Amino acid sequence: MKKLLTTKIYAPDITLLLLRLSFGGIMAVNHGWGKLGKLTGDGNIKFYDIGMGAEASLALAVFGELVCGALLAAGLFTRFAAATLVITMGVAVFGAHGDDILGDGEHALLYMIGYMTLLIMGPGKFSADKALFS
Repeated sequence: MKKLLTTKIYAPDITLLLLRLSFGGIMAVNHGWGKLGKLTGDGNIKFYDIGMGAEASLALAVFGELVCGALLAAGLFTRFAAATLVITMGVAVFGAHGDDILGDGEHALLYMIGYMTLLIMGPGKFSADKALFS
C-alpha cells in the first residue's frame, strides 16, 4: 500500500502527463480554437504573414495550436506534435513578437520551452503513444 501511495515511482510520468494536459489543452482551447474562428470568419484575415499569405499562415497556426495541442494533450504522436508546436511558438516569439520577446512574446516563449521539454522527454507512461506503440 505504501508503494502505491508514493508518487516518486510515477513522478516523471505524472509530471509529463500534467505538462501535456496543461500545455496541450490550454493551447488547443484558448489559442487554437479562437484562431479557427478567425479562419472560418468573414475572410478579412489580419494575421502575421510568414511569407505565404496571412490566410495560409493562420491555417498553419490553427493546425499547430488546435490539432497538435489536442494531440499533445492526448499523448498521441507526442514528439511530432511537440516539434510542430516548438516551430509555431518560435514563429510567434521571433517573428510576430520579435521586437518585444520578453514583453508580448513572453507567453509564447514559455510555451515554446514547455514544448521543447516534451519533445526531449517524450509522452511518458500515461499517454496514447505508450498504449498504442509499446
